[in-house]
Amino acid sequence: MALDTPVQYLKGVGPKLAQSLAKLNIHTVYDLFFHFPIRYVDRSRIQKIDQVKPGDQVVCLAQVISVSELRFRGGRKVFQVLFGDGTGHIMAKWFYYYKQSFLKRYAVGKAFLVAGQVSLFRHQLQMVHPDCKNAEELGGEGGEVLPPGILAVYPTTEGLRPQWIARLVVQNLNQYLKEVLEVLPEFVRERYALPRLPEALAKVHQPSGSDLTEAFLNQQSPYHHRLIFEEFFYFQLALLQKRQGLKIVPGIAFEHDLTLVQQFLKLLPFELTADQWKVFEEITADMTAPKPMNRLLQGDVGSGKTVVALLATLLAYQNGYQVALMVPTEILAEQHYKNWVRLLSPLSITPYLLTSNTAKLARGKILSLIKNSTAHIVIGTHSLIEDEVEFAKLGLVIIDEQHRFGVEQRGRLMKKGKMPDVLVMTATPIPRSLAMTVYGDLDLSVMRHLPKGRQPIMTRVVSEKKRPQLYQWLSEQFAKGRQAYVIYPLVEESEALDLKDAETAYKNLRQQFSEWQVGLLHGQMAEAEKTATMDGFVHNKIQLLVATTVVEVGVDVANATVMLIEHAERFGLSQLHQLRGRVGRGAHASYCFLLPDYKQSTLARERLQIMTEHGDGFRIAEEDLRIRGPGDFLGTRQSGLPEFRMANLVRDVEILQQARAAAAEILAQDPKLENHENLQQKLSEQLSSRNRLAQVG
Repeated sequence: MALDTPVQYLKGVGPKLAQSLAKLNIHTVYDLFFHFPIRYVDRSRIQKIDQVKPGDQVVCLAQVISVSELRFRGGRKVFQVLFGDGTGHIMAKWFYYYKQSFLKRYAVGKAFLVAGQVSLFRHQLQMVHPDCKNAEELGGEGGEVLPPGILAVYPTTEGLRPQWIARLVVQNLNQYLKEVLEVLPEFVRERYALPRLPEALAKVHQPSGSDLTEAFLNQQSPYHHRLIFEEFFYFQLALLQKRQGLKIVPGIAFEHDLTLVQQFLKLLPFELTADQWKVFEEITADMTAPKPMNRLLQGDVGSGKTVVALLATLLAYQNGYQVALMVPTEILAEQHYKNWVRLLSPLSITPYLLTSNTAKLARGKILSLIKNSTAHIVIGTHSLIEDEVEFAKLGLVIIDEQHRFGVEQRGRLMKKGKMPDVLVMTATPIPRSLAMTVYGDLDLSVMRHLPKGRQPIMTRVVSEKKRPQLYQWLSEQFAKGRQAYVIYPLVEESEALDLKDAETAYKNLRQQFSEWQVGLLHGQMAEAEKTATMDGFVHNKIQLLVATTVVEVGVDVANATVMLIEHAERFGLSQLHQLRGRVGRGAHASYCFLLPDYKQSTLARERLQIMTEHGDGFRIAEEDLRIRGPGDFLGTRQSGLPEFRMANLVRDVEILQQARAAAAEILAQDPKLENHENLQQKLSEQLSSRNRLAQVG
């Protein structure tokens, strides 16, 4: 098909420009059509130069007053044209140009329509690489200047001017648009009032003046709706097909024997919450079914996910299968191991720990026990997915803090068994739109409510001038037997960033709190040092722990009731919520103090205000997604999040739900898409294309 034509073979492109287009994920004509404008300039509205101001996108009708070429040190040059219209002057500048053709084109006295974004340089209005149309070429019958209509402005990269991309798109749209086939079933288009794909593409790339409504400019027109739906639909179709395939593959059907689970529950000093019971019932139903479990358990900080994971572990153990629990850090692995040893020892069950810090002799013994199935429960870090680790009868894989692992790592651990059940957990609440997109192939369980006895955490923003009072109050807390964390964003002082660092703070705080024990914990310390420090903090031999975000997940010290976060403006909302969740885990009142830099931005102040107003991690996650966007929220490459061209996971949740519902309805009637041949082919193209879907899992 012509749409598969590599862009380097298009008129005016060639190999060199094709390399630049590849940086924009444009490899074929099809990709070019799905490279959408980021804004439009209505060139039918001509403004006087004295009316424009920096930041405006404008069109001015002006004459060439003078031309010049400046040379900078290092050989760089700029071509300048000073335009005037009787009300003022504006300087146009080009850094990429052919001097002779520019001198000929921009002769003094010639009139041009000059379109672009205005900026200010040394008190002079300027436009860099504006789009200039010769007024004589636009003249009407009466000699008046006819505006050239709407200018679509495209995302670009170094060496490619937006105007050149616009011409390339229009040139090929006119030639190849007839090749674009409508693939969405008619009932889907009718139900959601979606225009046909060729019409939507034509309108978005070449709108007329009447099209430029507020809805159109905000990407909320029916044409944008269609293109957003298109992106979501194929991704959801792929995820749901994968999920459907997993349900068909035979897995382990565990016997519904809860003898050990009931014994364990009698040992617990508390009752399970309604959320914990509900989720365990969902997990039990999955594990006793003859298909592999693929479930995501997301719960707010401290909601009791670990206990639920233990119950699932006991069900697998009762059935004679091995369980692997993989966590992202050595500290968390150690803490899980110690907790599980304590909780399982009354049942005479022995967990094993495998990390990069495991001694060579002990490591060899543990590997042998795993291989012969003597080690039924193994807790570890990335060490669990190394080639030398061979499970004899792996039945359940549990992955804690799933967002810290890539899709590939999850898959490698699963391959250690024959279709084991998989439970992935995260304490970072994931907004619904992201859960539907990134984890759309998994069944979802949610735990919102905290166990009885968990204390609400009072959160306050504290200014630098209040630091002495805060430290005095902190000493009083230590005198009452309480403990505290102080979190810093850096380990060592950085010349590039004006930030306090953990090591310097540790030295200062030891002097400030000389009558108390102060400890230091960060990721660059030796494992033995980290373990000794954490043990000291757990047993209240250390009252104040100075740390980096290494304590963000999993660290559980019930007596720690105060969290101080230095340079709080440097952290994302979800990370602040995770850090805050390290306190409030016991019976005492708990506090979180956010100490930002006085130079914080308006956005930083907004984030910190949200932290003081909300304790619900799910609400905070929604706000975090709104502020940061999905890529920063999850980490695009790590998460498997696709790079959508137009769709926005914050703005377009409703369209995402429509696309998922449509994909689910089609697959329910035609699981293999045998009656939708064009749809099947399009999905195959989407999945194989390197730039349409990042990865599905």
